[in-house]
Amino acid sequence: MDLIPSFSVDHTAIVPGIFVSRVDTLEDKLVTTYDIRVTKPNVEPAIDVAAMHSLEHLIATYLRNNDEWKDEIIYWGPMGCLTGFYLIMKGNRAPQEIYDLLVDAFKSVEDATEVPGAQAVNCGNYLMHNLPMAKWNANKFVKYLTDNAGKPEIFEYPKTERLVTDDGKNFFDS
Repeated sequence: MDLIPSFSVDHTAIVPGIFVSRVDTLEDKLVTTYDIRVTKPNVEPAIDVAAMHSLEHLIATYLRNNDEWKDEIIYWGPMGCLTGFYLIMKGNRAPQEIYDLLVDAFKSVEDATEVPGAQAVNCGNYLMHNLPMAKWNANKFVKYLTDNAGKPEIFEYPKTERLVTDDGKNFFDS
């Protein structure tokens, strides 16, 4: 079985940043999935589940209300490993082209006084939110992105090199 593209990224080398995870064609239109990596996998702690949930609500609300970008946004949601988010957008832009949008989205968390949609009628787990930790994680990520804005490693995936057998199959060790 082939390893899916997101698992071929070298998670020992990736740093927080904005990466193109994949580009797909859907009904003759390009759709791009971005990996918005907020913490360094397997080095930094994963984002607290309640904070991740709050960030999901806050950033999704920001993106879908941003007049310039809202028609391009398809999906914003957390990674299962709790180290970042996936953003799916219409078209195919370089990560640098959505850098300002994401910095502004994470900056907007600082001004939040409540988590939108955090009521039982709107959310399947409305009690699982942590706005103070969401703000802490958002501020940390904004600082990291702005401190490293000129570095290509926050925009380019490191790839895992796999040995290929003589018959063209990928070799995976245990």
